[in-house]
Amino acid sequence: MIALTRPSLLRLLLLWLAAALAVPALGQGTTNIRPELIAEHGAPAPGGGTTLALLMTPAAGWHGYWKNGGDAGFGLSVEWDLPDGVTVQPFQYPVPEALVLFGLVNYVYKTPYALLAQVQVADRVPPGTDLSFSGRANWLACTDQICVPEKAIIAVSLIAGAAEQADPRFEGWRTALPPQIDQAGRWERRGDTLRMAIPLPRAMAVADPHLFVATRNLIDYGAPQRISRNGNWLVIEARAQGDASGPADVLLRLEGTRGLEIQLAPGTVPAAGAPIAAVRETDARLFGWALFGWALGGAVLGGLLLNLMPCVFPILSLKALSLARAGGQAGGVRREALAYLAGAVTVALALGGVLLALRAGGAEVGWAFQLQHPLSVFLLLILAVAITANLLGLYEIPGFGGGQAAASAGGIKGGFATGALAAFVATPCSGPFMGAALGATLALPAWAALPVFGGLGLGLAMPFVAVAYSPALRSKLPKPGPWMATFRKWMALPMALTALALAVLLWRQIGSSDESSTGTASSYGAAYTPATLADARASGKPVFVNFTADWCITCKVNEQTSIGRAEVQAALDRAGVVQLTGDWTRPDPAITRALAEQGRNSLPLYLWYAPGAETPEVLPQILTPALLIEQAEGA
Repeated sequence: MIALTRPSLLRLLLLWLAAALAVPALGQGTTNIRPELIAEHGAPAPGGGTTLALLMTPAAGWHGYWKNGGDAGFGLSVEWDLPDGVTVQPFQYPVPEALVLFGLVNYVYKTPYALLAQVQVADRVPPGTDLSFSGRANWLACTDQICVPEKAIIAVSLIAGAAEQADPRFEGWRTALPPQIDQAGRWERRGDTLRMAIPLPRAMAVADPHLFVATRNLIDYGAPQRISRNGNWLVIEARAQGDASGPADVLLRLEGTRGLEIQLAPGTVPAAGAPIAAVRETDARLFGWALFGWALGGAVLGGLLLNLMPCVFPILSLKALSLARAGGQAGGVRREALAYLAGAVTVALALGGVLLALRAGGAEVGWAFQLQHPLSVFLLLILAVAITANLLGLYEIPGFGGGQAAASAGGIKGGFATGALAAFVATPCSGPFMGAALGATLALPAWAALPVFGGLGLGLAMPFVAVAYSPALRSKLPKPGPWMATFRKWMALPMALTALALAVLLWRQIGSSDESSTGTASSYGAAYTPATLADARASGKPVFVNFTADWCITCKVNEQTSIGRAEVQAALDRAGVVQLTGDWTRPDPAITRALAEQGRNSLPLYLWYAPGAETPEVLPQILTPALLIEQAEGA
């Protein structure tokens, strides 16, 4: 029913009643929002289930409503006619937009939107049973001037069996749903003011916040929302309305269609902090440029540090050899350095562009997404083997490896190709500054996020460019001599180790299923899922979550040098720490969402949940045994 919270609603009600009288003239079976019920799998297994999508497509100029329509309107309701052994959970909604009509605030969808619901099939249902069912759906369709209550019979064909190929559209629809935060927020009423506290890590950017309240009789929907940050809390204050009590369900929009669902429990809300509500109204441009500048600077520094990684250092060292061989030919050296810079920035921009395009299309992916697929790993393995053979002198790549061809006219082409290769092979690596900078691209618009990826390539190429343009630095390079051939062969060792790691990764990927890696066992505790994390935190013990992947070189170094050390594991055991591992070797939407909740889209990420703490502590990306032992002893 529509909540008549203001006298001005009578105008909208009269329009609605007039439209309702006109419904027969619209014709039988005609709706202004077309519903379509779709199953992700047509043959759910007994004891399992599938996901339903109710795709709602508004006609031009019409809109539908969120589960709480705001001052006027209502969401969709369905009366199901279900076969024995089948249950359907309530629909989940994507993030709506606020629409003001006649002074009233409505929570609506103006473009096609999908509501998702889980279907469960009892294990007693015999395979082959026809599980088709239907429901009577009711919803409200409106324009800016008129509202029409609509209804339709929706149906889906199912048969008990084994899950078949999934409908690929569900990946995008599922991504559009705001994830549910497993930590409760708080709300309290002080006079006419409603105060709410949302747990949100300080590292997670909030560019365009707005709180949608699903619980009725709690907030004045049209009142201004004063939003501020106090540490790891967002504090939201608005005018209260109604007499609701108990838990409240809300949806926090972060920016655009990105949001988080949270349940609020009655309790004490912390004091307001630094205001951010005005960002959307007066300081959006300043906020955007500040975030952009910080992210770009972090990407450049992160790219600079990538030169110390084992898969990149040999390439940088061999480009330095080409500088030494070039001697005093400053012009040629500088041209090759600029070509190297262009290659690194071009590939970083290309990878970032593909990542942004995939995310815009609904895919849940993060940095180094290409390494989650065997074909990309195979191509990278071929490259690593080819480079290793070149470094050993088995053949010559023009412009690469410090050979005579480096000083030839092909140096510019070779410089570009080498810079491109360095940027591509650097993607499995991560380090200080880089993770937070790339995570900021989750909040930045595409036009601002793309240069951040380019900054990564810029930082990667900076040492070579600095040497090329600084005679003082070039003068410190050793003179050409026989040592160069020996050094070149030694550089084959880290590249060979990189090739070996890629071969192991490819073997693991080919030998595993194409399904998500969620639930895979780990040598460091149980596998991460939202459920295992909730159970671990409920135990009252400290929790250490390690988000890793076989292709993440930094992750593997940390596991060998810190996490897996006997003294570290002993300290964690003494403290009763529950260890969870999130394996992102293959695509895993649950892990992608967990990273996004911490403002990250790259690895590694280490979270430490102290007993009773409401938000995790994010540990450094470069771990040491002393740091982990100190964490355990202080738990």
